Amino acid sequence: MGGLAAPGTGAGVFDGIDLDWEWPGSSGNDGNVIRPEDRRNFTLFVTELRRQMDELDRRSELTAFLPAAVAKIDAGFEVRDVFKQLTFATVQGYDLHGSWENRTGHNANLLTDRRDPNPVKYSVDQTVRDYLSRGAPARKLVVGVPAYGQGWTGVTGGRNGLYGTWAAGSDDYKNLVNKPGRRYRDLLTGSVWIYDGNEFWSYDDPATLLQKAAYIRLRGLGGSMMWSIDQDDAKASLTSALYGVLR
Repeated sequence: MGGLAAPGTGAGVFDGIDLDWEWPGSSGNDGNVIRPEDRRNFTLFVTELRRQMDELDRRSELTAFLPAAVAKIDAGFEVRDVFKQLTFATVQGYDLHGSWENRTGHNANLLTDRRDPNPVKYSVDQTVRDYLSRGAPARKLVVGVPAYGQGWTGVTGGRNGLYGTWAAGSDDYKNLVNKPGRRYRDLLTGSVWIYDGNEFWSYDDPATLLQKAAYIRLRGLGGSMMWSIDQDDAKASLTSALYGVLR
């Protein structure tokens, strides 16, 4: 029968399952059903999935993508119980602020900015701390890093465009690296941005990823994941920065 693979063709190709439920117990994609009981259901699901996977191959990996916001963590995940079933989890280290908001902000800052005027102050470090305090093992926490930036146009006010106002977009690092405008860097938060008086772009560059890789090493975390590798430049500048520290 044309188009059908022979039995065993996929043997050795797959090593497990990665889950991306955005998000049990709280809003994710528009139109998703939100049920408080899904917090418990997620635990039951990964437990049963792990059991059945173990029956076939105990070496198979079960992983998940998990949110940055503490409100979403607490609404949807029994962290200690879930991590007992997972090989590791990638935590969202990007989209901390973005084009869905009418105030500029950092896409993926490593450390919290005390000057952030938003009521919830996000950072990669705060997300890691939230998971650790709820029982996640450090070695099972993988930090997601972006190879893209969040951008706004028509930005006025704020500090060098930061926390200024207005609207919308995203773009690859390979494009942003050549974008005109003045670069600003904040070593205290591990962030970099472009502002030309109108457009504001928050993104990661090799220097910020070196900071993140060092943080991952120092905290004894499980590693990094990039979304997504095709958005890096032709020299693999972002990937190389991570690899140089984490290899």
